[in-house]
Amino acid sequence: MTEPIVDAAPAIDFDLKSLPKVSLHDHLDGGLRPATIIELAEAVGHQLPSTDPVALGEWFRESADSGSLVRYLETFDHTIAVMQTHEGLVRVAKEFVEDLADDGVVYGEVRWAPEQHLQKGLTLDEVVEAVQEGLEAGVEAVSDSGREIQVGQLITAMRHADRGQEIAELAVRHRHKGAVGFDIAGAEDGFLPSRFRDAFTYLAQQNFPATVHAGEAAGLDSIQSALVDGRALRLGHGVRVAEDIMVECDDDADAEGTVGLVTLGDLSSWIRDRGIALEICPSSNLQTGAVAGFGEGIESHPVDMLYQLGFNVTINTDNRLMSGVTLTDEFELLVETFDYDLDDLLELTLNAAEASFLPLEEKEALVEYINDAYANLG
Repeated sequence: MTEPIVDAAPAIDFDLKSLPKVSLHDHLDGGLRPATIIELAEAVGHQLPSTDPVALGEWFRESADSGSLVRYLETFDHTIAVMQTHEGLVRVAKEFVEDLADDGVVYGEVRWAPEQHLQKGLTLDEVVEAVQEGLEAGVEAVSDSGREIQVGQLITAMRHADRGQEIAELAVRHRHKGAVGFDIAGAEDGFLPSRFRDAFTYLAQQNFPATVHAGEAAGLDSIQSALVDGRALRLGHGVRVAEDIMVECDDDADAEGTVGLVTLGDLSSWIRDRGIALEICPSSNLQTGAVAGFGEGIESHPVDMLYQLGFNVTINTDNRLMSGVTLTDEFELLVETFDYDLDDLLELTLNAAEASFLPLEEKEALVEYINDAYANLG
């Protein structure tokens, strides 16, 4: 990991939104504006729980905040329903980029599953092209406003379906037309990455990178399969790798609960020692129950332990609509809960920049840009 160049971390007494950010784990169908959902739903005749933007936004957040990944995923029925036309996909993608830029994101990877957007007759290639058109329109709109952002598509296959090879070939087909990586998503428990072993082998043969959802709704077996069968360069969430870490409190621990002995298992050691990035989404992890085994509140979330132990932690939003958060919100949560300072936020951001699927030269430029921005704050 690149060492931050800020000499001393000043107090965080300004709007964190101004900090340059890198977003690696953010679902297109989980980041729609409520007002857009309402307008698009009316156009296609889809019934919503509410036609008031404020009330609809609250419905999404309340439904997602159930502690169940299955219930969480059900909210996507409404967003996916309005993303079945060329016009709908273009608009959603454009606004997605604009909203990222408004939050200070300078590089974002947008993940979504093309196979879920074929209900109105579009082909797989047509939906990818529509999303790319929207993303490019968003980048242009941001540029016209005097800011800059770069984005790429993470083409995703659904775990419960049997289209892994087809979607992998789709991703490779668009590798020079916006697609930067591959992912599998959806119901994790019971659907190991090994189901897509042949697709992942194909991707490796094509030298096309993959990040794999693992260690969220399922535990260590899912993570192991992501690494072995999925050849994952990053782990989507990956937070349950903490289950492979044994923490013993010292008998003389003070009131702060000083940790005595920390022992990493073979799997967690492998992930830490090789710098495999964890795409951790703190608020989403609480909502879906991914970290329920560690406690109820954010104070019990293992993100800080993983960060302090040297894991390659990146911070993400997962689904901004469902969780009702931005990347700025997630940073503020870490600052408030774990007393993180600018040095910590810089390291987490550099982790994400270096774990991105950008070419090396562009990655180095991104790292330099982020370092310079933080240095100017000092």
